[in-house]
Amino acid sequence: MLECGMLNRDRQALRRCSATLCKQLVVDELLVQSLQADNILTEAMAESIMTEQTSQKRSWRLLLLLPKRGPRAFSSFCSALRDTEQQHLCDLLTQPPEKDGKDTHLESIQPGEEPEGQTGRQVMQTAEKRRERCGDSSLPHPTQEEIAVKRARTHESMEFSLDADSPINTPVHPCTHDFYLSHCQQSYRMKSSPRGFALVISNVTFDPCTEPDLDPRKGGEVDDEVLRKVFTELDYVVTVHRDLTAQGMRACIENFCRWPDHRTVDSCVVCLLSHGVEGAVYGTDGQLLQLEWVFEAFDNAHCPLLQNKPKMFFIQACRGEMLDCGVEQIDGPVRTCSPSCEQLDAGREGPADAESRQRVDMGRPRIKLPQRSDMICGFASLKGTAAMRNTKKGSWFIQDLNTTLRQQAKDTHLADILVQVNRRIKEREGHAPGTPHHRCKEMSEFTSSLCKDLYLFPKYQPQY
Repeated sequence: MLECGMLNRDRQALRRCSATLCKQLVVDELLVQSLQADNILTEAMAESIMTEQTSQKRSWRLLLLLPKRGPRAFSSFCSALRDTEQQHLCDLLTQPPEKDGKDTHLESIQPGEEPEGQTGRQVMQTAEKRRERCGDSSLPHPTQEEIAVKRARTHESMEFSLDADSPINTPVHPCTHDFYLSHCQQSYRMKSSPRGFALVISNVTFDPCTEPDLDPRKGGEVDDEVLRKVFTELDYVVTVHRDLTAQGMRACIENFCRWPDHRTVDSCVVCLLSHGVEGAVYGTDGQLLQLEWVFEAFDNAHCPLLQNKPKMFFIQACRGEMLDCGVEQIDGPVRTCSPSCEQLDAGREGPADAESRQRVDMGRPRIKLPQRSDMICGFASLKGTAAMRNTKKGSWFIQDLNTTLRQQAKDTHLADILVQVNRRIKEREGHAPGTPHHRCKEMSEFTSSLCKDLYLFPKYQPQY
């Protein structure tokens, strides 16, 4: 049982800095889990915080709870700030109070309300002006992951790290009974529970002795946790492996392909998160794992238990050295589609040939399949370009994939979900003032050999 109340000096520090905290604090699942692990927040409290729809409301909710959570709450909160790379806020809370220029405090404001006579924006502007008068430099601008480059870094392995706003997690929206009935016949079978197995391989820390040019992927640990949670909610059994060598990745994938339980489920998911080049991703030992080998491992010949079942791949890695700096949009008419004039590469096909091709050999015991089919793969970036990652919130691609799956999987097939991810990524822009990466861009893409619509029908279990 927690002792009631926070120490008065700690309560005053929270009150003094509350406006800055509401503006700057990133209340994410890592921070909340840290407070839960320290028995400061209960599961119900954590859920009430994370269900708030804006970052400011989540901060308000947390700041209202902390003073009531006992004398250890303040030190635990400061520790959580350090663990989530918000040291500047920890320093702000623990520094001696200023006699003038105190921060506006918001401890009496309920989530969703504004201070009397002021909007939330006005409160933040007032606090900002006071900090400027006091010469407060404790709140750094978002910047590139490494400010002082200690060693040369190969462009091929580069995955740029930027601090930028990120989407808010919401529970996966459920599919309705009517939607399932109206779409299940035209789409891939998706009835099994679990829907399938998901393999996540996330390389965050690389061996500096074997490959000194591969920097740690700060924020990469957020990505694998985000993927674990969203696919668990989508009814997948998720296995996460972190920091594997190229040979370790290969062995892990080979083992996953051979799981006999693939026979009883309707799909599978593979997520690879690492540094990379076009066509390959790095192991922690600096050796490359070729993506062509990965796709081959799941094709109809090598993975027969997944024949005719959708196989989803998501690759978060650079595909080259080029940084997409973007171009200025110029107003003008929309381009029209070019006329359709396709022909078979093998030559013209006459009616007789078509009829011959359609005849079925009744004596053949099995239908033949292509070597590779029923796959869809989302890539974080285009060929030759770098991928972007936020050191606190994870990569742009995984953030937007997570958000779109949660919001749209209830009634949108996966190819259209990845189109929406493309749209979200297109609208993003890096914020790293003073670096070459300020206002940089990224563009995701996907390839598909799916033969039907792929609906995940989340949280719906049809009656057999």
